[in-house]
Amino acid sequence: MTDLPPPLAHKRRGLLGGLRASFLTGLVVVLPVGLTIYLIWTVIGMIDSWILPLVPGPYQPDALMRRFFGPDYEFPVRGVGVVVFLVFTAVVGWIAKGLIGRSLIGWAEGLVDRMPVVRSIYNGLKQIAETVFAQSETNFDKACLVEFPRQGIWAIGFVATKARDELAQKIPVDGDVLTVFVATTPNPTSGFLVYVPADRVIMLDMSLEDAAKLIISAGLVYPNPKDPSQPVLTAA
Repeated sequence: MTDLPPPLAHKRRGLLGGLRASFLTGLVVVLPVGLTIYLIWTVIGMIDSWILPLVPGPYQPDALMRRFFGPDYEFPVRGVGVVVFLVFTAVVGWIAKGLIGRSLIGWAEGLVDRMPVVRSIYNGLKQIAETVFAQSETNFDKACLVEFPRQGIWAIGFVATKARDELAQKIPVDGDVLTVFVATTPNPTSGFLVYVPADRVIMLDMSLEDAAKLIISAGLVYPNPKDPSQPVLTAA
């Protein structure tokens, strides 16, 4: 079998290169959309599997659909558990704002405080929930750089607040000490809580969202200085 002439070989390589480039561009477009839809669909299914077993049998979505559309109706109803959860949570929050709701919550928390193991679990989860979901100004302030885990190696962190009370008094540093959360890659919900002298912290101009993207992508997605809403991929 003879080799292809140079013009034909060059044309074939150009065609394959174009197909490869088109495929990679398609992946960049399709993967985020597909994974987002898949994750939303999966989370909705998980919530349904937790909530729907608590609904009485005659009021299950399948039973209601068969009652209205006939006994042969087989179309799966997805997302009803999410609606039930949202409505139930909103009703509980509305009740908790009232005097009766606050009294019931205080009585229940007093009962929990008398249970040694349950008390620790409940108080820890409550503090996390209040920190994450509370409608207040308590949140991370700015993204920063700190030397971690040793001098000469820099890590991205999130400034939470100044150290106070016993920690501020006993840390042997002259001046303010900042509480910094150093997140791990690619899961920024876990990490290390470190106390760093304020003069050893370098504040970044990038937003908290851009810093989180940088951590989650393991350094592949950088904030775009021209258009912060558009990330820039590195050569990798």
